[in-house]
Amino acid sequence: MNIRKSSYKDIEGIMEVIEDAKKYFKETKIFQWDDKYPLEDDIKNDIDKNISFVVEDENGKILATFVYFVGEDNLYKVIYDGKWLNDSEPYSAIHRFAVRKECKRMGIGDNIIKFCENNAKQKNVKSIRIDTHKLNNPMIKLIEKNEFTYCGIVKIDENNLRLSYEKVII
Repeated sequence: MNIRKSSYKDIEGIMEVIEDAKKYFKETKIFQWDDKYPLEDDIKNDIDKNISFVVEDENGKILATFVYFVGEDNLYKVIYDGKWLNDSEPYSAIHRFAVRKECKRMGIGDNIIKFCENNAKQKNVKSIRIDTHKLNNPMIKLIEKNEFTYCGIVKIDENNLRLSYEKVII
């Protein structure tokens, strides 16, 4: 299993993983992603910003995708019903985290989080933030298992609230 930055040649594989996640969300009535998000243009934008990553197997098949970056995230500027653990230091963020259905429970999510933690340490970044839909129990379990602390609610818009978590990196 290899984690690397994405390129345009990965878009088809990334979109397969994204569509798999959208199908799962629809089947389980989790209103996190829909037909309008994320789209191929969102992925291209992430690649252009150099913040898109893939997890691939030994044959180059894309098993998972995620966005990871260091810097301020507009989504996290305002938090409701709580507060961030680390409000004065630079932080990093994880978004658009998806694993192929047939690859779940293989430790890929844990590996992605460890990758992000190691990257944060190398860049002397003190914490990582992540959010998810309140009904996305598999993601909540992954986040909590990896010792993130629940911090409050962030709003994508008035109708889209997300549970937000942060992990301080020592």
